[in-house]
Amino acid sequence: MSSGNDCRPQTLTKPALGEKEAAELVDRVFGLKVAWIRSLPSYDDQNFHVRASAEGAAEYVLKITNSEDSQEPDLIEAQTQAMMFLSAEGFPSATPYRTKDGNIMSLESGDHRPGSKKYMVRLLTYLPGTPVAKIATNAQILYEIGRLAASVDKVLSEKFRHPSVKSLHRGQFIWNLANVPLLDQYIYALGQNKYRAVVEEVIEQFKVKVIPKLSSFRACINHGDLNDHNILVDSSAGSLENPQYRVSGILDFSDMSYGYYVFEVAIAIMYMMIESSDPLSVGGHVLAGFESVVPLSTEERGALFLLVSGRFAQSLVIAAHTALLYPENKEYLTITAKTGWKHLMTMFEMGQEAVEKTWFETAQAYTQHSPAP
Repeated sequence: MSSGNDCRPQTLTKPALGEKEAAELVDRVFGLKVAWIRSLPSYDDQNFHVRASAEGAAEYVLKITNSEDSQEPDLIEAQTQAMMFLSAEGFPSATPYRTKDGNIMSLESGDHRPGSKKYMVRLLTYLPGTPVAKIATNAQILYEIGRLAASVDKVLSEKFRHPSVKSLHRGQFIWNLANVPLLDQYIYALGQNKYRAVVEEVIEQFKVKVIPKLSSFRACINHGDLNDHNILVDSSAGSLENPQYRVSGILDFSDMSYGYYVFEVAIAIMYMMIESSDPLSVGGHVLAGFESVVPLSTEERGALFLLVSGRFAQSLVIAAHTALLYPENKEYLTITAKTGWKHLMTMFEMGQEAVEKTWFETAQAYTQHSPAP
């Protein structure tokens, strides 16, 4: 869910290729004949599921990046190199199929008319699995997701070395959790929505209680968007009543940026709450998994409630703003809003102390006994 380094999501142009044009693109740029192709839902890029005609019938995702992000090749290179690095480290991350020229990406015109916009194109290996959004999550997979979030950030921060990594210092990037105060300029998109007051309260509390503490948090590289549609799982064992899941895919690195470890766990908690039948219980399981790899400091734990609330605010406000610009994509853009408002209101009605007590007591229980492997 990205829109460049800048804090103006409205300047991007989402690609709009048809399936025939996309298939021709795969042939022209990557030298692969397409057996079948279908469009996939996306936020501000365009994605296609592709099966090649070649022997083995390999499957890929054709990713066509929006016009604004396409102007930042170093950033896309950093994201793609990070995916390749994580795959080499044993994480279930996609890797690029190289172009006919041997490159990992190619800048291509949307059509053949003079002055048409250019889009960065990549062909990534297709990862099998079911999005977390489509399963009934249990404590075991929530713990695994927390552990994954910490492990990804830790290995990227400690071992990922590539010249393009400097492009991950993204300053005013609207989806970086440090930039919750920038939501002020988009809050108009909520209209006189009855929930607007709680978003305004989140932003004000964030400015006062989180921003001054940032320097005490431990810095790292964040994936930045481990949401319930960007984590794929498959059922590895267990019973129908209590399935055991493993993560089979990590998708969408377009929100990568330098941030803080505590940002990643807050983002994961928020998105795992979305489809949960018991959303307030989710945080403790995710936190326990995260802290099994990267234990949080007292300052980081103390900011967790407002960081989770801040991510709800980002998601709800930016989606409302983007849906005004692209009403034809409103259903996909507002997936989070369907339950997000309710969860944010519940958190504020219960209050920080009660919510933290629930999270921290659940996480504490894991230190007495480890979860099933």
